[in-house]
Amino acid sequence: MSRMLHYLQWLAFTLSATLLSYCAVCLVDARLFQRDAGLEFDYRRSAEVSAIPPSTSANVSTSGLIGRLGIPRLGVSVIVVEGTSNSVLRRAAGHISGTGLPGRPGNIGISAHRDTFFRPLRNIRSDDLITFTTLTGEYRYRVVSTRIVSPDNVAVLAPDGGEILTVVTCYPFYFVGSAPDRFIVRAERIL
Repeated sequence: MSRMLHYLQWLAFTLSATLLSYCAVCLVDARLFQRDAGLEFDYRRSAEVSAIPPSTSANVSTSGLIGRLGIPRLGVSVIVVEGTSNSVLRRAAGHISGTGLPGRPGNIGISAHRDTFFRPLRNIRSDDLITFTTLTGEYRYRVVSTRIVSPDNVAVLAPDGGEILTVVTCYPFYFVGSAPDRFIVRAERIL
């Protein structure tokens, strides 16, 4: 019996150490990606700003780097890349394919995990400012509403003729496992 308890202790310790190591690797990978992509974005943005004449290139680069989303009051600053695959959302916020891009009419969909980059959204309020900086400019949005919807409610991403930003993350924020709902922040562009 003592030998079996010793074996179970060793197994529990090994499993715990493995899971903690995996979490640490994911966190370090995300931070390194944010740092490196942020440096690349800043370099490309400064090259774009100093270009004569100004470039009219698309917002999405060949590397999938779209820009930086910021919510100053909450201290959020995250690089946004194209797509919402698990590998993208582990390292950055993702632009939801098929939605609009900044500076054009439509609804821009941005998604990130609630337990990484978008946890501060739990404290967002109406009239908070959201900035979306791309290679072609900085776009400012004002939060007009938040709501909770089911994961299959894609109507929140439908365009309505204006320039809308919709930020999506899982809900509830402190749920363990795959969350049952989505937290939606809707913001309108301000000039």
